[in-house]
Amino acid sequence: MNNLPHHHLITMTLTVDFAGMISIGQTPAGLRRIAPVTGGHFAGERLNGTVLPGGNDWVVNREDGVMVIDVRLTLQTDDGALVYLNYQGRFLAEAEAMSRFRKGALLERHEYSLAVVAKFECGDSRYSWLNNVIAVGTGEQTAAGPVYSIFEIG
Repeated sequence: MNNLPHHHLITMTLTVDFAGMISIGQTPAGLRRIAPVTGGHFAGERLNGTVLPGGNDWVVNREDGVMVIDVRLTLQTDDGALVYLNYQGRFLAEAEAMSRFRKGALLERHEYSLAVVAKFECGDSRYSWLNNVIAVGTGEQTAAGPVYSIFEIG
């Protein structure tokens, strides 16, 4: 098999309260910060709705310059189902671009790579298929927060 079967699951736009970010400080893992996710929305062929407030992005800026992300969100579908979404990933950029990014600059899309692995959980039988989805995604930086394209694998 020389190709990876996949299809677009959702595009998700997050609103992040960067001003409300909490800095835990330098830890053995790196500079630990927590960014509140205040909302957003998602849309796809089988899944549409809003991102509820109350999620967070647990960020670690490692000594090697990589920013590691760990995000946990609650999604609400347009028809009322609640979905837990957890994804981990990394934001890569050259040292000079990462320095600008840490100061709040918006980078050009070619200056960085944002990739994630996502896991969904849902107790609503209409969306129980999400419990078995293997998903990966790529993201783009915006002033309000990231925009992700999430793909189901297999």
